Amino acid sequence: MIRTAVAAVCLLALGGCVGSTPNDVAAGVGFQDYTHYEARRAQLLSGPVVVRPPAPPAMAAPAPAGVAVTGPAQVDTITSRAAAAIAAAEATQASPVIVEASAQPTAPPPAPTNVALASASNPGISDEQDFSAVSARETIASDAERRERMQEQLVIVQPTAIPARNGATGPNIVDFALRTTNSVGERIYTRMPFRQGQYDRNCIAFRSDDLAQETFLAEGGPERDRHGLDPDGDGFACDWNPVVYRLAAQAAAN
Repeated sequence: MIRTAVAAVCLLALGGCVGSTPNDVAAGVGFQDYTHYEARRAQLLSGPVVVRPPAPPAMAAPAPAGVAVTGPAQVDTITSRAAAAIAAAEATQASPVIVEASAQPTAPPPAPTNVALASASNPGISDEQDFSAVSARETIASDAERRERMQEQLVIVQPTAIPARNGATGPNIVDFALRTTNSVGERIYTRMPFRQGQYDRNCIAFRSDDLAQETFLAEGGPERDRHGLDPDGDGFACDWNPVVYRLAAQAAAN
């Protein structure tokens, strides 16, 4: 009878030690437990950490060799050992982990400036923005001497008068626009009948309407129209418009 009771107690103790506790919140969701998460978080915030596992629980001392335990005392000893094993398993799962933060790591020295690196790799790039490079080769006296040399080499160009325009440059279309008062399309001069196709070909040959007006005046205009540039007889070749120059003169006068 005693052997049967001892076997039952041992089976219960082994089942409690081997089996896992379902729905254990402290065990986490498969990425270690919350204690290890706190240790890892402390490591990221304060630098390297040293994790010390808890000391193993004290186990009950075994019975001395050669001493036979019989009767209820033997059952009590086995039961106490099973209870101690269960308590040790629970303590292993729920005991906190002691975390000791080590000293803060020393910050690395600042890297050299990009200007110095670029100047070293490419001598063609100026290092005037690098204070250490400039201070190593320049002083207040040398800087003053350099400014004096630059001042001696300075050349000031004096403004000159605008050269006068002689009559050999061709008709002055601005002066012609200011001397006339008729509007565009208002007939002033007599013209022979013309063909629209010839007028279009003659006007498109000029890069601008100003050049067409200059050629028109140089070839006898506005009285005569040798190239058919002013078929309506207003004195303005192609699409040239004198209103622009008239308005500019009025604005300058005001």
